[in-house]
Amino acid sequence: MLARKVFMSSLLVSLMTFACSSEAEVSLVKTTDGSALKIDSALFDTPASKEFLATGKNSYVGNAEAVAKGKKIFGMYSCTQCHGPEAKGQVGPGLVGPTFRYTKDATNKGMFETVWSGTNGGMGAKGIGLMDATDPKNGITPDELLKVIAWIRSNGTVTGNE
Repeated sequence: MLARKVFMSSLLVSLMTFACSSEAEVSLVKTTDGSALKIDSALFDTPASKEFLATGKNSYVGNAEAVAKGKKIFGMYSCTQCHGPEAKGQVGPGLVGPTFRYTKDATNKGMFETVWSGTNGGMGAKGIGLMDATDPKNGITPDELLKVIAWIRSNGTVTGNE
């Protein structure tokens, strides 16, 4: 009887811990100054972007369809002009690792923060509503950015989900 109560109590605590952790959101910070990066949670409107917001993990890494789309988006936003056609660097730094201009970019969360809100080193914010202050619909969505990151990861050995 006592063993059953202990088991049931442990099970309840485990379930509560899991429920609380699955509802928690990742805290995003700006690469420029470390302040809180506030993004409307409604922009995280796909299963992959919702998972990222909850865990910091990019489920598109290794997904061939997402990687192909990410490559197109990378070119469409002229990222190749600074980071090169394979994201290995040109005028701007290489993005594939294993070393990064911003150490936090070794994680998908860190790279997301850097691209979304920009850097002090010359890259402006690319996030939707930030890229062009006169057009709130201009810029990359969270889902598109996760696909770009998946493509970048496909060019190196770092997955960012470690």
